[in-house]
Amino acid sequence: MTDAPPIAELSFEEALAQLEKIVSELESGRAPLEKSIELYERGAALKAHCEKRLEAARLRVEKIVVGRGGQAEGTQPAEFS
Repeated sequence: MTDAPPIAELSFEEALAQLEKIVSELESGRAPLEKSIELYERGAALKAHCEKRLEAARLRVEKIVVGRGGQAEGTQPAEFS
C-alpha cells in the first residue's frame, strides 16, 4: 500500500471506501501475513481518520444557533484543529 495517498488528504467517503476494501480483503484470508499486517495497520489509521471526520461534522451540527422560539436562527463557525 505504499502507493496509497496519505490518509490525512482523504475525504470521509474516500477513507471509508478504502477501509471497506481492506476489511473485505482481510476477511477473504487471501493476503499473506505481512500484507495482512500492513492492511490492518492502514485500516486502523483509516478508522481513526473517519472517526475524526465524523466528530468534526458532529461539532459543526452542534454549532447551529437556536432562537428562543426553538427555530434555527443561523450558525456559528466551528473551530477545528
